[in-house]
Amino acid sequence: MSAKKVLFIDHTHPVLPERLTRLGFSCEMATQASMPELLAQIGDYFGVVIRSRLALDRAFFDAASQLKFVARDGVGTEHIDLDAAQDKGVLVFTAPEGSRDTVGEHAIGLLLSLLNHLSRADAQVRRGEWVREGNRGVELKGKTVGVLGYGNMGTAFARKLSGFDARVITWDRYKKDYGDLWAQEVSQEELFASTDILSIHIPYSADNHYYINEDFLQRFHKPIYLINTARGKVLHTADLVSALQSEKVLGAALDVIEYETRSFVSLNPDELPEPFQYLRASDRVVLSPHIAGWSFESRRHQAEVLGTKIAAAFGKDGSFFV
Repeated sequence: MSAKKVLFIDHTHPVLPERLTRLGFSCEMATQASMPELLAQIGDYFGVVIRSRLALDRAFFDAASQLKFVARDGVGTEHIDLDAAQDKGVLVFTAPEGSRDTVGEHAIGLLLSLLNHLSRADAQVRRGEWVREGNRGVELKGKTVGVLGYGNMGTAFARKLSGFDARVITWDRYKKDYGDLWAQEVSQEELFASTDILSIHIPYSADNHYYINEDFLQRFHKPIYLINTARGKVLHTADLVSALQSEKVLGAALDVIEYETRSFVSLNPDELPEPFQYLRASDRVVLSPHIAGWSFESRRHQAEVLGTKIAAAFGKDGSFFV
C-alpha cells in the first residue's frame, strides 16, 4: 500500500515533515502553488499543512475527496471554512500550545513599553532629546490586570505576570470554573469595575467581530491601558481612537490591527484609513507587526505540536511534544 500523502501549502519548521515522514506519510511541497493548481491535485491527498497564504473554502473541501486533516501551523482559523471541513469529516488541527509562551512574553514587553514610554523615549533620545519628567512611568505593581479570554495565550500571559505583584483577574464567556493560581475568575461586571490594564486574548469569530467596541470600552469604571495580541478584527479601531482621545483608554499596545491582510505579510500605512493614521502618529500607542507568536522557539514548537496531534489522531504515539 502506498504512503498517505500530505501536501504542505506553506513552509513550516522542518521538524514537521520529518516527523510525518517517520510516521509513514509521504510529504510533498506546494508552497508556491496557486489555488487553481491546488484544486487540480488536492483530491489525492490525505492531509494538508497550511499557515495563512491561501483560504480553504467549501470549494477546496469539495475537491479534496480523500482529505482527512488540515494542520494549521499557527492559531487562527478564520481563513478555513470550518463548517465545510466538519461536513466532510476533515479534522482541523491548530497549534496554540506552541506559541503561547512567546505571546505571553511579547504581551509583557508591550505592557512594560507602554507603561514606561519606552518607544517614545527611545525615539526622543535618538533625536537628541533628553526628556525625563515627560516620560515618568507607571508601576505595574498594585494594578489590576484584566485578562479577556483565558485559553492558551491568556493563561500564559497571566503566568508571566506572577512576579510583578499585580492583581490578575480574568473573564472568559466560553468557560466556567477556570480560575487558577495565576488569575482569579471574575464576572464581567467585576472585570469592568476593577481593571486598570486590559489584555485581549480572544479568538476571532463572527461572534467576536468588533467585540471590543465603544460600548464595551465605556463600561470600564476607570481609565485603562489596553493590549491586543489576539486578532485585529476583535477590536474596533475607530472606537479605540475615540477612547484614546477622551482618555478613557490611556494608552494602547497593539500587535494586531484590523487592516492586516489575511497572510499578515504586508501593510501600506499610507493607504489605511484615518483611525490607523491616528494610531500611527500617537506617542501613547505602541505597535508591532503581528509578531507576538513569532519566535525561533515557537516556530519549532508549533510544528512539534502539530506532529503530536496528527500522530495521536491517526493511531500513532503522541509523545513527541512535551
